[in-house]
Amino acid sequence: MRNDQQDVTEDQWRGAKLIWDYHQMRHELRPVDVAIGLGSHDLGVAAHSAELYRAGLFPALVFTGGNSPTTKARFPRGEAIHFREHAIELGVPADAILLEPNAANTGQNITLSREVLAAAGIHPRSVLLVSKPYMERRSFATARKVWPDLEILCASEPLGFDDYLKSIGDEKLVLDMLVGDLQRVIEYPKLGFAIEQEVPKDVHAAYESLIRDGFTSRLIDS
Repeated sequence: MRNDQQDVTEDQWRGAKLIWDYHQMRHELRPVDVAIGLGSHDLGVAAHSAELYRAGLFPALVFTGGNSPTTKARFPRGEAIHFREHAIELGVPADAILLEPNAANTGQNITLSREVLAAAGIHPRSVLLVSKPYMERRSFATARKVWPDLEILCASEPLGFDDYLKSIGDEKLVLDMLVGDLQRVIEYPKLGFAIEQEVPKDVHAAYESLIRDGFTSRLIDS
């Protein structure tokens, strides 16, 4: 039971935990041709990518991402560049990492990474997408839409919800992001950006409740 999250009520925490659990794909990992580390505010993506590389799950890794309003201050030179540097510090050889520094959304993360890989002569049949824990489902749905012939697995840092909140240090930001990612899972298929994913009724109810409670800073116009 949480007892240190002063700004979030118990009901809000339970709703957010439902959404958190839904966002994770829980794929069984196995070796793939390449991994793509999706840029964000969460440097844990780079750390987990490095761990999975050292475990021998893939021989090459793309870090992708420019900047967003939530990352510009933390990663002024761009998400992908900072992620690459952190992975190298953690033991990934520089020549195993490809860089895609321009993507501004998840669709671009995938399509531009595909171009970077092709330019390097790499044409994978399977890929591991490494992301924030609550971005797994959206990244999977997006990749299935824009790269449909690819076998896709998803992975993220294996942290529980409370531990993740502590690691980020901003619980409102995390809840805003959970809500914003779920909105994109719901809305993006209608716009042609992703494949459709079934959303359980209790998850959808939790989503609507958190919106009513004001966790809305990452919502898009729909």
